[in-house]
Amino acid sequence: MGRSWKSLKTVAGFLGALGKTLAVSIALTQFGANTSAIAADTVVVRLGLFTESISLAELQKAAKTGELPESLQPFTKGLPEQQRRFLLGALGMNIPMNVVTIDKLANTQIGTSILSDFATALARKDKAGVQALRAGLVLGSAAPQGLSILSFIAAYPSKRLEIDLPQAFIVAGNLNTAFWRTQQFMLAIAPQLDPKTPQIHFTFDPSQPGNAEVKILNLSLNDQKRDRKIPVDIYWSTAATPDKPIIVFSHGFASVRTDLRYLAEHLASHGYVVAALEHPGSNGENTNLALQGKTRVMKPQEFLYRPQDISFVLDELEKLNQTANNPLQGKLTTNKAMVVGYSFGGATALALAGAELQLEHLKERCKKNLTILSLGENIQCIAQELPENSYQLRDSRIKQAIALNPTTSLIFGETGLTKIQVPTLVLAGSADKTAPALTEQIVGFDKIPSPKWLVGIVGGTHLSIKDPSTTLDQVGQLNTPLSGGEVVGEKAADVRKYLKAITLAFAAQMTPEAKNYAIFLTPDYAQFASTPAFPFRLITQIPPDDMAIVKEFVNK
Repeated sequence: MGRSWKSLKTVAGFLGALGKTLAVSIALTQFGANTSAIAADTVVVRLGLFTESISLAELQKAAKTGELPESLQPFTKGLPEQQRRFLLGALGMNIPMNVVTIDKLANTQIGTSILSDFATALARKDKAGVQALRAGLVLGSAAPQGLSILSFIAAYPSKRLEIDLPQAFIVAGNLNTAFWRTQQFMLAIAPQLDPKTPQIHFTFDPSQPGNAEVKILNLSLNDQKRDRKIPVDIYWSTAATPDKPIIVFSHGFASVRTDLRYLAEHLASHGYVVAALEHPGSNGENTNLALQGKTRVMKPQEFLYRPQDISFVLDELEKLNQTANNPLQGKLTTNKAMVVGYSFGGATALALAGAELQLEHLKERCKKNLTILSLGENIQCIAQELPENSYQLRDSRIKQAIALNPTTSLIFGETGLTKIQVPTLVLAGSADKTAPALTEQIVGFDKIPSPKWLVGIVGGTHLSIKDPSTTLDQVGQLNTPLSGGEVVGEKAADVRKYLKAITLAFAAQMTPEAKNYAIFLTPDYAQFASTPAFPFRLITQIPPDDMAIVKEFVNK
């Protein structure tokens, strides 16, 4: 996910942060706090027949000073420090989006569904909860300082914002259910994760760069049939030979083709040719236009166009391979390619590997409560607008696939992943909020036919594998149930190092060097490469006992 995705995640998590902030404020009342109510400037909490009020003026002062009002100090002492910090941080959160964009997002099908779920926590005599929430968001975004929790409260079209406490806790507790289930699952299988001391000696380090100097060729391809201009960066070196597969990268939603630049450079230094393309309908540029209210966040056709983008790029690279005097002439083995996809690009990679889009269940599920879904699941719900219930987008030139933190829970239905026809490696981070490991990777991995590998990054977040240059915006981001808390940059260097090693080893399985690299695709090497911050795990099958635990949590 790119920098522009940060704003979308903030919007998706805004009501969640509001709910959590109010829940903390609510907790103050449980210790006896009682402030004077001010008409139109008050948050009122209802618990049965009892109500408590917190003035907007006090909340505004707390956001400005970074300290809760002195009058509330005796009561806030009973709150955990983490909740105190969250309350103050959430009060100061601002969403840099204009009123037109907020209005459009709030009126989408998904936006309306989410508002409907949150409206159940409003104590109103009428049934205008959704309209009131939407109005508060739109009017709050028109405030001079932009949309924030405080401007939302001030703009809420009622004399007071009245919260039904029990229902608010139910809604807040449901936020991103898949992420919390993943954490429970990891605890449940903790004994099975105990590492064993590796007994194997590794003769070289595949995470180290190769000897070849990396060059980059920038292309701008035009698919006239679909009216799509596709930028492509080709990473290569003079060490490239036709006995090695070409590797194609597919970036995440709202991101850019440099998502995994460090990985492309690493592979190119070892003689591989890497084509990192940009999907124009779901990249950062498209999302920036959406944030300005000039286009949709993403059209449903993108689920079909993304795999087709890669097939088109392979067609064009084959032409390039036969072009006289081109530096890449004769070096591009396009009929023996490997695809590496990250996040939404991971789903793209799996579709190219043969996974069938199966949308019947998705269309039913996406009509129901969306607040319990992760952001990755909400993005998948956009596919409900596609006319057919199944799509097959396999490209037979793709001989191997790597899916990094992929989104799979809804888009491939019950049996879509069983149709994958090539060796596949799936990577999952245990602390991923955007695409929670349990529902997005672990369940799906069990359906993929062998040969397959599941790599677990214990402690890894959704953005941990990204190039550090694309995660600078994470500094100081509010940690909410839906976003934030990302482990990136230098803190995630161990993750990127391991990913370089296993990606190189996986690509090498399509070359004469396959046996030399096979050892790096084993549990022993995962344990050897592990660090105190990031224990790595690798398996080729989920043990039956563990799979029973998986099904237990998924069915809750």
